[in-house]
Amino acid sequence: MEKRSKRKPIIAILTGGGDVPGLNPCIKTLVYRADGEGIKVIGIKRGWAGLLEYNPDDPSTGPRCIRELNPAEVRTIDRTGGTYLHTSRTNPSAARRKEAPNFLRKQFKRGENVKDFTPHVLKNLEYLKIDAVIPIGGDDTLGFADRLHREGFPVIGIPKTMDNDVFGTDYCIGFSTAVTRSVIFMNALRTPTGSHERIAVIELFGRYCGETTLVSAYLAGVDRAIISEVAFDPKRLAELIMKDKRANPKNYAMIAISEGARMIGGEIFLSGDSDAYGHRRLGGIGEETGAILKELTGEDVLNQRLSYLMRSGVPDSLDLMVAVNFANMAIDLFLKSVFGRLVALSRGIYTDIPLSTITTGQKRVDVRELYDVEEYRPKIRHVGGKPMFLY
Repeated sequence: MEKRSKRKPIIAILTGGGDVPGLNPCIKTLVYRADGEGIKVIGIKRGWAGLLEYNPDDPSTGPRCIRELNPAEVRTIDRTGGTYLHTSRTNPSAARRKEAPNFLRKQFKRGENVKDFTPHVLKNLEYLKIDAVIPIGGDDTLGFADRLHREGFPVIGIPKTMDNDVFGTDYCIGFSTAVTRSVIFMNALRTPTGSHERIAVIELFGRYCGETTLVSAYLAGVDRAIISEVAFDPKRLAELIMKDKRANPKNYAMIAISEGARMIGGEIFLSGDSDAYGHRRLGGIGEETGAILKELTGEDVLNQRLSYLMRSGVPDSLDLMVAVNFANMAIDLFLKSVFGRLVALSRGIYTDIPLSTITTGQKRVDVRELYDVEEYRPKIRHVGGKPMFLY
Protein backbone atom coordinates (compact mmCIF):
# COMPACT_ATOMS: atom_id res chain seq x y z
CA MET A 1 0.00 0.00 0.00
CA GLU A 2 1.37 3.41 -1.01
CA LYS A 3 2.22 5.84 1.73
CA ARG A 4 0.14 9.01 1.56
CA SER A 5 2.29 12.04 0.80
CA LYS A 6 2.36 14.77 3.39
CA ARG A 7 0.39 17.89 2.43
CA LYS A 8 2.43 20.91 1.44
CA PRO A 9 2.23 23.68 4.01
CA ILE A 10 0.28 26.70 2.76
CA ILE A 11 0.83 30.37 3.58
CA ALA A 12 -1.37 33.28 2.58
CA ILE A 13 0.08 36.72 1.88
CA LEU A 14 -1.71 40.05 1.53
CA THR A 15 -1.03 43.78 1.38
CA GLY A 16 -3.26 46.30 3.14
CA GLY A 17 -3.53 50.08 3.49
CA GLY A 18 -1.78 52.49 1.15
CA ASP A 19 0.50 51.12 -1.54
CA VAL A 20 4.22 51.88 -1.33
CA PRO A 21 7.27 51.02 -3.45
CA GLY A 22 8.77 47.78 -2.20
CA LEU A 23 5.61 45.71 -1.86
CA ASN A 24 6.11 43.81 -5.12
CA PRO A 25 9.73 42.83 -4.37
CA CYS A 26 8.51 41.63 -0.96
CA ILE A 27 5.75 39.55 -2.55
CA LYS A 28 8.14 38.10 -5.14
CA THR A 29 10.70 37.13 -2.52
CA LEU A 30 8.06 35.48 -0.34
CA VAL A 31 6.86 33.42 -3.30
CA TYR A 32 10.32 32.43 -4.53
CA ARG A 33 11.61 31.52 -1.08
CA ALA A 34 8.43 29.63 -0.19
CA ASP A 35 8.58 27.67 -3.43
CA GLY A 36 12.18 26.71 -2.72
CA GLU A 37 11.16 25.46 0.73
CA GLY A 38 8.23 23.42 -0.58
CA ILE A 39 5.56 25.83 0.66
CA LYS A 40 2.45 26.69 -1.34
CA VAL A 41 1.48 30.38 -1.51
CA ILE A 42 -2.03 31.79 -1.75
CA GLY A 43 -2.29 35.49 -2.54
CA ILE A 44 -5.21 37.28 -0.89
CA LYS A 45 -6.43 40.13 -3.09
CA ARG A 46 -7.18 43.63 -1.81
CA GLY A 47 -5.93 43.12 1.73
CA TRP A 48 -8.33 41.84 4.36
CA ALA A 49 -11.19 42.51 1.93
CA GLY A 50 -10.26 39.33 0.07
CA LEU A 51 -10.90 37.19 3.14
CA LEU A 52 -14.04 39.12 4.07
CA GLU A 53 -15.61 38.85 0.62
CA TYR A 54 -14.61 35.25 -0.11
CA ASN A 55 -17.57 32.88 0.05
CA PRO A 56 -16.75 29.14 -0.01
CA ASP A 57 -20.31 28.45 -1.11
CA ASP A 58 -19.99 30.69 -4.16
CA PRO A 59 -17.13 29.71 -6.52
CA SER A 60 -17.51 32.99 -8.40
CA THR A 61 -15.94 34.87 -5.47
CA GLY A 62 -12.70 32.90 -5.79
CA PRO A 63 -11.05 34.70 -8.73
CA ARG A 64 -11.82 38.09 -7.19
CA CYS A 65 -10.50 37.23 -3.74
CA ILE A 66 -7.69 34.69 -3.97
CA ARG A 67 -5.12 33.26 -6.37
CA GLU A 68 -2.29 30.81 -6.11
CA LEU A 69 1.10 32.39 -6.63
CA ASN A 70 4.16 30.76 -8.14
CA PRO A 71 7.58 32.00 -9.31
CA ALA A 72 6.60 32.11 -12.98
CA GLU A 73 3.67 34.41 -12.22
CA VAL A 74 5.57 36.90 -10.07
CA ARG A 75 8.87 36.77 -11.97
CA THR A 76 8.79 40.40 -13.15
CA ILE A 77 6.59 42.15 -10.58
CA ASP A 78 9.57 43.59 -8.70
CA ARG A 79 10.22 45.87 -11.68
CA THR A 80 7.18 48.00 -10.89
CA GLY A 81 5.80 49.87 -7.91
CA GLY A 82 2.46 49.37 -6.21
CA THR A 83 1.16 45.97 -5.16
CA TYR A 84 0.43 43.04 -7.46
CA LEU A 85 -2.19 41.80 -5.00
CA HIS A 86 -4.01 45.17 -4.85
CA THR A 87 -4.96 46.67 -1.52
CA SER A 88 -7.78 48.10 0.57
CA ARG A 89 -8.43 49.61 4.00
CA THR A 90 -11.01 46.98 4.93
CA ASN A 91 -11.26 46.06 8.60
CA PRO A 92 -13.17 42.76 9.04
CA SER A 93 -13.54 43.39 12.77
CA ALA A 94 -15.58 46.55 12.09
CA ALA A 95 -17.24 46.00 8.70
CA ARG A 96 -19.93 48.51 7.83
CA ARG A 97 -23.22 47.29 6.43
CA LYS A 98 -22.89 49.21 3.16
CA GLU A 99 -19.40 47.77 2.52
CA ALA A 100 -20.10 44.16 3.50
CA PRO A 101 -20.63 41.64 0.66
CA ASN A 102 -24.27 40.80 -0.04
CA PHE A 103 -24.08 37.29 1.38
CA LEU A 104 -23.00 38.69 4.78
CA ARG A 105 -25.45 41.58 5.02
CA LYS A 106 -28.21 39.29 6.26
CA GLN A 107 -26.21 38.86 9.48
CA PHE A 108 -26.73 42.51 10.44
CA LYS A 109 -29.52 43.02 12.91
CA ARG A 110 -32.02 45.81 12.52
CA GLY A 111 -30.30 49.12 13.27
CA GLU A 112 -26.85 47.51 13.33
CA ASN A 113 -24.42 49.29 10.99
CA VAL A 114 -21.07 47.78 12.05
CA LYS A 115 -20.30 44.11 12.66
CA ASP A 116 -17.29 42.00 13.60
CA PHE A 117 -16.71 39.35 10.92
CA THR A 118 -13.50 37.94 12.39
CA PRO A 119 -15.18 34.50 12.78
CA HIS A 120 -15.97 34.54 9.04
CA VAL A 121 -12.32 35.31 8.20
CA LEU A 122 -11.12 32.48 10.44
CA LYS A 123 -13.60 30.12 8.82
CA ASN A 124 -12.28 31.03 5.36
CA LEU A 125 -8.67 30.51 6.44
CA GLU A 126 -9.61 27.07 7.73
CA TYR A 127 -11.51 26.23 4.53
CA LEU A 128 -8.52 27.26 2.40
CA LYS A 129 -6.24 25.12 4.63
CA ILE A 130 -3.99 28.12 5.32
CA ASP A 131 -1.27 27.33 7.85
CA ALA A 132 -0.22 30.96 8.43
CA VAL A 133 -0.94 34.47 7.15
CA ILE A 134 1.80 36.96 6.32
CA PRO A 135 0.19 40.43 6.11
CA ILE A 136 2.27 43.36 4.86
CA GLY A 137 0.93 46.65 6.14
CA GLY A 138 0.84 49.45 8.67
CA ASP A 139 -0.80 49.84 12.07
CA ASP A 140 -4.31 49.14 10.83
CA THR A 141 -3.54 46.07 8.72
CA LEU A 142 -1.24 44.67 11.40
CA GLY A 143 -3.76 45.52 14.11
CA PHE A 144 -6.23 43.05 12.61
CA ALA A 145 -3.38 40.58 12.17
CA ASP A 146 -2.79 40.81 15.92
CA ARG A 147 -6.49 40.13 16.45
CA LEU A 148 -6.17 36.91 14.43
CA HIS A 149 -3.11 35.95 16.46
CA ARG A 150 -5.05 36.49 19.69
CA GLU A 151 -7.76 34.24 18.26
CA GLY A 152 -5.11 31.54 17.93
CA PHE A 153 -4.32 31.77 14.22
CA PRO A 154 -0.63 31.76 13.12
CA VAL A 155 0.45 35.20 11.84
CA ILE A 156 3.80 36.79 10.91
CA GLY A 157 3.67 40.53 10.15
CA ILE A 158 5.79 42.68 7.85
CA PRO A 159 5.72 46.47 8.50
CA LYS A 160 4.96 48.79 5.61
CA THR A 161 4.16 52.48 5.61
CA MET A 162 5.75 55.52 4.04
CA ASP A 163 5.12 57.44 7.30
CA ASN A 164 7.45 54.97 9.05
CA ASP A 165 5.21 55.04 12.11
CA VAL A 166 4.69 51.38 13.06
CA PHE A 167 5.60 51.20 16.72
CA GLY A 168 8.40 48.77 17.59
CA THR A 169 10.42 48.92 14.37
CA ASP A 170 12.84 51.64 13.27
CA TYR A 171 11.95 51.06 9.63
CA CYS A 172 8.96 50.26 7.46
CA ILE A 173 8.95 49.38 3.76
CA GLY A 174 8.25 52.50 1.69
CA PHE A 175 9.85 55.13 3.91
CA SER A 176 13.17 55.57 2.13
CA THR A 177 11.57 55.90 -1.30
CA ALA A 178 9.07 58.45 0.04
CA VAL A 179 11.94 60.54 1.40
CA THR A 180 13.95 60.13 -1.80
CA ARG A 181 10.99 61.23 -3.94
CA SER A 182 10.27 64.17 -1.63
CA VAL A 183 13.83 65.44 -1.74
CA ILE A 184 13.92 65.19 -5.53
CA PHE A 185 10.63 67.04 -6.00
CA MET A 186 11.38 69.72 -3.40
CA ASN A 187 14.69 70.46 -5.08
CA ALA A 188 12.97 70.53 -8.47
CA LEU A 189 10.46 73.07 -7.11
CA ARG A 190 13.31 75.47 -6.42
CA THR A 191 13.22 76.30 -10.13
CA PRO A 192 9.74 77.90 -10.30
CA THR A 193 10.00 79.21 -6.73
CA GLY A 194 13.30 80.96 -7.37
CA SER A 195 12.42 82.16 -10.85
CA HIS A 196 9.37 84.02 -9.55
CA GLU A 197 10.89 84.95 -6.17
CA ARG A 198 8.12 83.21 -4.28
CA ILE A 199 7.55 81.35 -1.04
CA ALA A 200 6.89 77.64 -1.65
CA VAL A 201 4.69 75.64 0.72
CA ILE A 202 5.06 71.94 0.00
CA GLU A 203 2.66 69.52 1.68
CA LEU A 204 3.84 65.95 2.36
CA PHE A 205 2.01 62.89 3.61
CA GLY A 206 2.15 62.31 7.37
CA ARG A 207 -1.00 61.97 9.48
CA TYR A 208 0.24 61.81 13.06
CA CYS A 209 3.97 61.29 12.55
CA GLY A 210 6.06 64.01 10.90
CA GLU A 211 9.15 61.89 10.35
CA THR A 212 8.86 61.90 6.54
CA THR A 213 8.58 65.69 6.49
CA LEU A 214 11.36 66.17 9.03
CA VAL A 215 13.88 63.92 7.29
CA SER A 216 12.97 65.14 3.79
CA ALA A 217 13.29 68.79 4.85
CA TYR A 218 16.60 68.04 6.58
CA LEU A 219 18.05 66.36 3.48
CA ALA A 220 16.64 68.84 0.95
CA GLY A 221 17.78 71.81 3.02
CA VAL A 222 14.45 73.65 2.89
CA ASP A 223 14.13 76.69 5.14
CA ARG A 224 11.38 75.57 7.53
CA ALA A 225 9.59 72.32 8.34
CA ILE A 226 6.18 72.06 10.01
CA ILE A 227 5.54 68.60 11.48
CA SER A 228 2.43 66.87 12.77
CA GLU A 229 3.65 66.75 16.37
CA VAL A 230 4.03 70.51 16.94
CA ALA A 231 1.24 73.07 16.46
CA PHE A 232 2.52 76.22 14.77
CA ASP A 233 1.82 79.94 14.80
CA PRO A 234 1.34 81.23 11.22
CA LYS A 235 2.44 84.75 12.22
CA ARG A 236 5.68 83.39 13.65
CA LEU A 237 6.15 81.27 10.52
CA ALA A 238 5.59 84.34 8.32
CA GLU A 239 8.30 86.25 10.19
CA LEU A 240 10.76 83.39 9.89
CA ILE A 241 10.13 82.67 6.23
CA MET A 242 10.46 86.33 5.27
CA LYS A 243 13.80 86.41 7.07
CA ASP A 244 14.82 83.35 5.03
CA LYS A 245 13.64 84.95 1.79
CA ARG A 246 15.56 88.15 2.39
CA ALA A 247 18.71 86.21 3.28
CA ASN A 248 18.57 84.21 0.05
CA PRO A 249 20.45 85.95 -2.83
CA LYS A 250 17.78 84.59 -5.18
CA ASN A 251 14.99 85.98 -2.98
CA TYR A 252 12.91 82.86 -2.41
CA ALA A 253 12.14 80.52 0.50
CA MET A 254 10.66 77.06 1.02
CA ILE A 255 8.52 75.36 3.66
CA ALA A 256 7.77 71.64 4.01
CA ILE A 257 4.60 70.81 5.95
CA SER A 258 3.02 67.53 7.08
CA GLU A 259 -0.57 66.96 6.00
CA GLY A 260 -1.41 66.27 9.65
CA ALA A 261 0.00 69.58 10.87
CA ARG A 262 -2.24 72.07 12.66
CA MET A 263 -2.07 75.68 13.71
CA ILE A 264 -2.08 76.63 17.39
CA GLY A 265 -5.69 76.44 18.55
CA GLY A 266 -6.74 74.74 15.32
CA GLU A 267 -7.52 71.22 14.13
CA ILE A 268 -6.04 69.02 11.43
CA PHE A 269 -7.69 69.35 8.01
CA LEU A 270 -10.08 66.45 7.39
CA SER A 271 -12.51 65.67 4.58
CA GLY A 272 -14.84 62.87 3.48
CA ASP A 273 -16.19 59.92 5.44
CA SER A 274 -14.11 57.82 7.83
CA ASP A 275 -12.62 54.59 6.49
CA ALA A 276 -13.02 51.23 8.24
CA TYR A 277 -10.32 52.17 10.75
CA GLY A 278 -11.88 55.53 11.62
CA HIS A 279 -9.52 57.66 9.52
CA ARG A 280 -10.79 60.53 7.38
CA ARG A 281 -8.86 61.87 4.41
CA LEU A 282 -6.23 64.49 5.22
CA GLY A 283 -4.95 67.35 3.13
CA GLY A 284 -5.31 71.08 2.70
CA ILE A 285 -3.17 72.49 5.49
CA GLY A 286 -0.55 73.48 2.91
CA GLU A 287 -2.99 75.55 0.86
CA GLU A 288 -4.48 77.14 3.98
CA THR A 289 -1.03 78.01 5.31
CA GLY A 290 -0.03 79.41 1.91
CA ALA A 291 -3.11 81.63 1.81
CA ILE A 292 -2.40 82.99 5.29
CA LEU A 293 1.26 83.61 4.46
CA LYS A 294 0.25 85.48 1.32
CA GLU A 295 -2.09 87.67 3.35
CA LEU A 296 0.47 88.31 6.07
CA THR A 297 3.49 88.93 3.82
CA GLY A 298 2.03 90.16 0.56
CA GLU A 299 4.31 87.69 -1.26
CA ASP A 300 3.35 85.29 -4.03
CA VAL A 301 3.08 81.73 -2.72
CA LEU A 302 3.55 78.49 -4.63
CA ASN A 303 1.49 75.67 -3.12
CA GLN A 304 2.26 72.07 -3.99
CA ARG A 305 1.00 68.78 -2.57
CA LEU A 306 3.48 65.99 -3.26
CA SER A 307 0.81 63.51 -2.23
CA TYR A 308 0.80 60.25 -4.21
CA LEU A 309 4.02 61.16 -6.04
CA MET A 310 5.76 60.17 -2.80
CA ARG A 311 4.52 56.59 -3.07
CA SER A 312 4.66 56.15 -6.84
CA GLY A 313 7.07 54.17 -9.00
CA VAL A 314 9.77 51.66 -8.20
CA PRO A 315 11.52 51.44 -4.81
CA ASP A 316 14.96 52.85 -4.18
CA SER A 317 17.76 50.43 -3.29
CA LEU A 318 17.19 50.68 0.47
CA ASP A 319 13.49 49.86 0.26
CA LEU A 320 14.34 47.05 -2.15
CA MET A 321 16.87 45.60 0.28
CA VAL A 322 14.59 45.83 3.31
CA ALA A 323 11.61 44.37 1.43
CA VAL A 324 13.65 41.37 0.30
CA ASN A 325 15.20 40.81 3.73
CA PHE A 326 11.91 41.18 5.61
CA ALA A 327 10.36 38.57 3.29
CA ASN A 328 13.17 36.09 3.92
CA MET A 329 12.92 36.67 7.67
CA ALA A 330 9.17 35.96 7.56
CA ILE A 331 9.75 32.61 5.83
CA ASP A 332 12.50 31.79 8.34
CA LEU A 333 10.02 32.32 11.17
CA PHE A 334 7.39 30.18 9.44
CA LEU A 335 9.87 27.33 8.99
CA LYS A 336 10.64 27.50 12.72
CA SER A 337 6.89 27.65 13.55
CA VAL A 338 7.40 30.96 15.36
CA PHE A 339 4.21 33.01 15.08
CA GLY A 340 2.71 36.19 16.47
CA ARG A 341 5.86 38.06 15.46
CA LEU A 342 6.66 41.21 13.49
CA VAL A 343 9.88 41.35 11.48
CA ALA A 344 11.66 44.59 12.30
CA LEU A 345 14.78 46.72 12.27
CA SER A 346 16.19 47.94 15.57
CA ARG A 347 19.14 50.36 15.48
CA GLY A 348 20.15 48.95 12.11
CA ILE A 349 19.87 45.28 13.11
CA TYR A 350 17.31 42.90 11.62
CA THR A 351 15.21 41.24 14.30
CA ASP A 352 11.65 40.22 15.17
CA ILE A 353 9.41 41.37 17.98
CA PRO A 354 5.98 40.40 19.37
CA LEU A 355 3.28 41.49 16.93
CA SER A 356 1.32 42.91 19.85
CA THR A 357 4.06 45.54 20.29
CA ILE A 358 2.39 47.71 17.65
CA THR A 359 -0.57 48.29 19.96
CA THR A 360 1.52 49.32 22.99
CA GLY A 361 2.65 52.75 21.85
CA GLN A 362 2.81 55.37 19.13
CA LYS A 363 5.84 56.18 17.04
CA ARG A 364 6.35 59.94 16.77
CA VAL A 365 9.17 62.36 16.11
CA ASP A 366 11.38 62.86 19.16
CA VAL A 367 10.73 66.61 19.21
CA ARG A 368 13.10 67.35 22.06
CA GLU A 369 15.98 65.62 20.28
CA LEU A 370 15.33 66.36 16.62
CA TYR A 371 13.20 69.50 16.21
CA ASP A 372 13.51 73.19 17.06
CA VAL A 373 10.02 74.23 18.17
CA GLU A 374 10.91 77.93 18.12
CA GLU A 375 12.52 77.99 14.69
CA TYR A 376 10.29 75.40 12.98
CA ARG A 377 13.11 73.38 11.49
CA PRO A 378 15.07 70.15 12.06
CA LYS A 379 17.57 70.31 14.90
CA ILE A 380 19.98 67.55 14.05
CA ARG A 381 23.53 68.39 15.03
CA HIS A 382 24.94 65.38 16.82
CA VAL A 383 24.30 62.10 15.05
CA GLY A 384 26.99 59.99 16.73
CA GLY A 385 25.42 56.94 18.36
CA LYS A 386 22.10 57.40 16.54
CA PRO A 387 20.68 54.81 14.12
CA MET A 388 20.77 55.53 10.39
CA PHE A 389 17.36 57.23 10.26
CA LEU A 390 17.92 58.99 13.61
CA TYR A 391 15.26 56.91 15.40
